[in-house]
Parts: sequence; C-alpha cells; structure tokens
Amino acid sequence: MKLRIDPLLVEMARVFNARGKRVFLVGGAVRDMLRGAAAHDWDLASDALPAEVCAMFGHVIKTGLKHGTVTVIFRGRAVEVTTFRTEAGYADGRRPDEVRFAATVEEDLSRRDFTMNAVALELPSGAPVDPFGGAEDIRRRLIRCVGQAAERFAEDGLRPLRALRFAATLGFALDEGMEGAIAGALGVTAMVSAERVRDELEKIVLSDNPAAALDAMERTGLLRLILPELAACVGVEQKGRHRFDVYEHSVRALEYAARMKAGLEVRLAALLHDVGKPSAAALDERGVWTFYNHERASAELVRAALFRLRFPNRVIDRVVHLVAEHMFHYEDVWNDAAVRRFI
Repeated sequence: MKLRIDPLLVEMARVFNARGKRVFLVGGAVRDMLRGAAAHDWDLASDALPAEVCAMFGHVIKTGLKHGTVTVIFRGRAVEVTTFRTEAGYADGRRPDEVRFAATVEEDLSRRDFTMNAVALELPSGAPVDPFGGAEDIRRRLIRCVGQAAERFAEDGLRPLRALRFAATLGFALDEGMEGAIAGALGVTAMVSAERVRDELEKIVLSDNPAAALDAMERTGLLRLILPELAACVGVEQKGRHRFDVYEHSVRALEYAARMKAGLEVRLAALLHDVGKPSAAALDERGVWTFYNHERASAELVRAALFRLRFPNRVIDRVVHLVAEHMFHYEDVWNDAAVRRFI
C-alpha cells in the first residue's frame, strides 16, 4: 500500500516530529485514498495534547477542546487535529459521555465506527496502521463495524444510517448480520436529532444508488422510523399502467431521477410523489383500485414529512409543488390560448 502524501501534510508532520510527537492521517481521507479517490478533508490524530498543538502553530482555532480537537490553519489550509482518545457512555445515543486521552493510535482507531474508517497513515512516511483489516474490507467493498455491530450502533444511533449512506454512495455491501444490528438499534436511532438524520437521508437520495439503502431501510424498520409515509406504501397494489406496488414504483422513480442526475428537489419529489395513495385508495365498481386526488394528499404528507426532518422552507415548497402537480400532462389538443391560461 504505497500512497502519496501531500507535501503540506509532510511539512506539518515535521513540526510535530521536531517536538517528539507522532501524527497520523485518519478517517475519510485515508479511506478515499485507499479507494483511489481524491481526499479533500484532512483529519489528523496525534499524541500531542491540544495545548501542545496550539504552541506548535501560529494560527489555531479551539474548535472542540473538550474532545481534544483543535483546527490548525496551516499555509491557508484548515486541518483538524485531535489527540488520541477513547470514549465511553452514550446516554443521548449520539455523543460520548466521557472522553479520555489515549496513548496510542491503535486505541484511538478502536473507537471508530467502521473498519474502512479505522485505518491511519503515519506522517510523514505514509506507513499504514490497520489493526482491524480496513484496507482489505475496502478492497472487498465491504462495510464492517469495528468490533460488534450491535455495540457500535447502540453507542451512536446515527451509525446505522451512515452505514446505509456509505452503501449508497460507495456501492459497498453490508457485512453479514449488520441489518439485524440496525433493526436492534432503532430505539437509539430514534434519539438522533432530525437535522442529523436529514443530512444522511439527503446524501442517500443524492447518491448514484439510493435504492440499495432505501430497501435496506425498509427491511430493517428504519424507513418506518424516518419516513413512515413512504413505508406505508409497501404492499399497496396498483393496476393499469403500474407493474409495481406504490413503494417500489416510488423507489424506481427516484432511481430514474438519479440516472438523469436530477437535483435534490426533483429526487425527493420522485421518491415521495405517491405517498398519499394509501389514504386515497378505493375499489371501484369493477374491483379495481383507484387513487383519486392522491396528489393533493401526497402534497400534504410530504410537507409534514420534510418539515419534521428540518428541510429548508425553500426545498419544502418546491418539492410540495412538484408533488401536487405531478399528475399534470400537456395534450396536443391545447391551443396557444389554453397554454397561456395555464401558465
């Protein structure tokens, strides 16, 4: 594993080394480098205490001293530096109750969520530290927890969504048994703030393969927890032009929007445009299901769901408009005056 280390990181590392301190590149940057992708954000872990880091560099922002984190502005680049640490207790299902500084990078890596995020590169050499086989899991395109999945998910209720987001964005598979652990952690995930859930859901919807994550959410119960309006569409049959139930039709609509590289509002509308169908369903005299005015019911449900998930008002208004009008279609019999009246 021979990876190129950016010269700026080499220069920073020499500052640490000159004071007898070790420093490592960690987290998503290492994962992306191992995948052969560009690494944009740099996070460093060191045995230097925050006060020592502040003394090494002229411009340091004390962003998270309680958790051992400072942001160093070096040659115009912001780099987070965190002292090796371990964590304990997660009463709120998200943040550790207790943070203790650790002696080694291996201890620090042991608190990470997934093995692919638990690989470090010592600086300036780039020598890897990989105690949990993360590099091999990246090669296998596998998402695997550090230690037991049930324990990792019980600590942080956002981790199940992060796992599914990585599956959607990276095209990786979940390790065996991970879906069961996700289902067992729903109570913890329910404690996570709506804003953090929204951020993960948005990344899933904007990914190239959102269906994989959404189907796993449906199987594990996460969908009913986060988007009960969409979960209610599972098994709701349609006839006529439709081959799929309302849920699968909706997910396939999102997949098509993803292939077309549509923006967030169009993708959300594609996914949620029919969530009013379960409440609008009725059998006609022929025994065929109908869904009259379901677009209006859908628009109301979508507004409530996106508001609950703390989406910006501008996004909510545009998605609701698309959902409310999605049954509209232009016909050739319209004359120019009719078009003008419609506009």
